[in-house]
Amino acid sequence: MKALVFHGPGQTSWQDVPDPSIKDAADAIVRVDAVTVCGTDLHIVKGDVPEVTPGRVLGHEAVGTVVETGGDVHGVRPGDRVLISCISACGRCRFCREARYGQCRGGGGWVLGHTIDGTQAEYVRVPFADLSVHPLPSALPSHEAVVLADIFPTSYEVGVLNGRVRPGDTVVVVGAGPIGLAAIATASLYSPYRTIAVDLAPSRLAAARELGADATAGAQEEPEKLVEDLTDGLGADVVIEAVGVPEAFEMCTRMVRPGGRVANIGVHGKPATLHLEDLWIKDVTLTTGLVDTHSTPMLLRMMAAGRLPGAAMVTHRFELDQMEEAYDIFSRAGETGALKVVLGGPQHDTVAVPTQEQ
Repeated sequence: MKALVFHGPGQTSWQDVPDPSIKDAADAIVRVDAVTVCGTDLHIVKGDVPEVTPGRVLGHEAVGTVVETGGDVHGVRPGDRVLISCISACGRCRFCREARYGQCRGGGGWVLGHTIDGTQAEYVRVPFADLSVHPLPSALPSHEAVVLADIFPTSYEVGVLNGRVRPGDTVVVVGAGPIGLAAIATASLYSPYRTIAVDLAPSRLAAARELGADATAGAQEEPEKLVEDLTDGLGADVVIEAVGVPEAFEMCTRMVRPGGRVANIGVHGKPATLHLEDLWIKDVTLTTGLVDTHSTPMLLRMMAAGRLPGAAMVTHRFELDQMEEAYDIFSRAGETGALKVVLGGPQHDTVAVPTQEQ
């Protein structure tokens, strides 16, 4: 089969690799019907995630069709169309029993495209399939459902829930890429008083306004001054960092009010300075985290009911063998206007499920 293989910082190729096979009775082999590129993938290619070694197939977000299952898989069967979660869960360890699947110690957590081969391929082996894939309703197109593999649960859990967004809050989202936009969309479920988006790209600020941001600040504005003016000098109740660079994190800590919350979502490849000399007296709560995806079934129901945007997040569509072009477009989002790039055709949006007789 073909797959996107990481060869070291700045080096990837779309090439032939061996087909995946069942290695454990809890595995499923899934044909990839739609897959996307994540900002974390760009961090990996830059060399920011040293656990990813040369030879690894990248990717951790996909929708596909089950083609084979191990003997211990009971929740899905060949022919089922499924969402592949970015997080795998053994279901048995201490953390899985607390629904903290991102911290799984039984061989799960973030493994796809990280410590085992991932989804940017024609086929993928998914471990712990009963807890790591979600059957999809036929009415939900693959190119929309794929945004539920990572960005929506990550934004909701690590941003909105960790930040404890409440009705009447002023919420600032720094970074209006896919993660930040999903944070704006899911924060709206809690009726904040005002949501402010900060980004350098005008196209992303326009998307933020379409998804519910009440105010935006770009390269020509002074984001900190805007937040100060809109809050009468108090600062925001919740600030969500969705970039992953030191300057963005430090800006977030300056925007938050006394007693407020800073929720860091961004993947950081460099150290950020924590100015405790300023923060110690403000009673500020700082949170970090890897998504657990415990919210995925709920978010899936919400999107199927039309309560969450799916198609609005996707700006570019490619065939699977255009992976390198998709990476290029996504990596130059400021120039290309890319939000979420999806690879895979619409022919897989509905799949006939075999009956027992078949």
